[in-house]
Amino acid sequence: MDSVFHNKVLMVTFTSWLIAQSVKVTIGVFRERRFNFKWLIGTGGMPSSHAAGATALATACGLHSGFQSVPFALATVFALVTMFDAQGVRRSAGQQAAILNQIMDDMYWSGKLESEKLMELIGHSPLQVLVGGLLGIVLSAFFYNSWY
Repeated sequence: MDSVFHNKVLMVTFTSWLIAQSVKVTIGVFRERRFNFKWLIGTGGMPSSHAAGATALATACGLHSGFQSVPFALATVFALVTMFDAQGVRRSAGQQAAILNQIMDDMYWSGKLESEKLMELIGHSPLQVLVGGLLGIVLSAFFYNSWY
């Protein structure tokens, strides 16, 4: 187990993701003047910690194995798929959830339905993904070159 904590690529990736998630929570607290536990474990918001973690992994793999290596290629494809999904499919699902919640609200207030709301903030805007991706690259390069 000790060797896991000495895996530089893994530790850099995890740290970059954790920082991006912390930035997201901090922005939420400043914006809404309250803490919401869902920001800590939920998806969506600025910046995308999915994009930050995925690009940090790709960058760390490139720095560790070379930017022409198979690990870098695999991590880069993984990052692209992750970022596409975060701002594409999951964002669309969140938008559909918002519309369905509005329909359910309308039906509830007319007395015809009782139901639990769907989770709406499950995806990212392209800007949130871009900022998360850039944050992951910068943090990964910084931490990779700073640690042992």
